Amino acid sequence: QVQLVESGGGLVQAGGSLTLSCAASGRTFSGYALAWFRQAPGKEREFVSHINWRQNTYYADPVKGRFTISRHSAQNAVYLRMNSLKPEDTAVYYCAADRDSTNFYLIRPEYWGQGTQVTVSS
Repeated sequence: QVQLVESGGGLVQAGGSLTLSCAASGRTFSGYALAWFRQAPGKEREFVSHINWRQNTYYADPVKGRFTISRHSAQNAVYLRMNSLKPEDTAVYYCAADRDSTNFYLIRPEYWGQGTQVTVSS
């Protein structure tokens, strides 16, 4: 059974930092693209960032320059380092995996995690 389990969320003040982790199990994801999404209260889920198997990275405009995605293929894990956090970054953050990264932009990846809450206080 494939599972993606996020961790590292929490409460942080504006300007602070957090690192989210996502551990994958049930199969190897070395050939998969891995991504982070978020969903704020009352809003639709949105793409944040993804990294492909070549380690190429992509970011949504609101997080460029502040967030960094990375992956450790041997550990089947993906990370999201979030710096200079803003109250508008408050959301549940989800990791995702797909063999075709275009599915991330359709918000329909093959696998989803359960999410971890990030709250940024002003």
